[in-house]
Amino acid sequence: MKIKSHIPNTITLLNLLSGVIGIIWVINGNILSGAYFIILAAVFDFFDGFAARLLHVQGELGKQLDSLADMVSFGVLPGMILFQMTKVNTSIEWLPYLTLIVPLFSALRLAKFNLDTRQSDKFIGLPTPANALFISTLPYFAIQWTGVGTWLTSPFFLVGIAWLFSILLLVELPLIALKFKSFSLIQNKYRYALLAIGLTLILFFGLAGIPILILAYLGLSVVENASS
Repeated sequence: MKIKSHIPNTITLLNLLSGVIGIIWVINGNILSGAYFIILAAVFDFFDGFAARLLHVQGELGKQLDSLADMVSFGVLPGMILFQMTKVNTSIEWLPYLTLIVPLFSALRLAKFNLDTRQSDKFIGLPTPANALFISTLPYFAIQWTGVGTWLTSPFFLVGIAWLFSILLLVELPLIALKFKSFSLIQNKYRYALLAIGLTLILFFGLAGIPILILAYLGLSVVENASS
């Protein structure tokens, strides 16, 4: 029983470890590698909750540990990616520091999520994993579409992205959560649409399709809110 109770927390610590190693790689100049560590952390983040529910060992310790791990993997790591991307594209020494709004607002988002009882079937504000995936795959988007790569890697654009998406973390906007209470096509049409768009984008564009997927996620959520 004691061993079983530690399995979800061990998976959560693997999420944390992925974030820490990702930060080290990004600091050492491997900016593209950050996306892989964020994806790996997201996989562990999914399975720790799944394991806790499956083994019936959910508790307050796991909840707090999960938020601490998410802060590193989905807050600090994407912040460091934007910091490094801005740093290599500007001679203004203070400008990259403006991107550190990402880990700050990620911390606020995670604390808010822990206290908010409204987020059982929808998210209120952009989830930190979605924000981290968007930021970490921007370099792949820039490489795939070289025509927009120049302005996409502009330091002022990167700072703007940091602030815009940090605000989206906290804004009172209901967003789709992939939590199926049934498999009804009508009741879950926006969820199925999001899954179909995501699968198509990733099959055709790989990691470069993820920023488009996150924008589609925001757009579909707005449409769902307007139609409800």
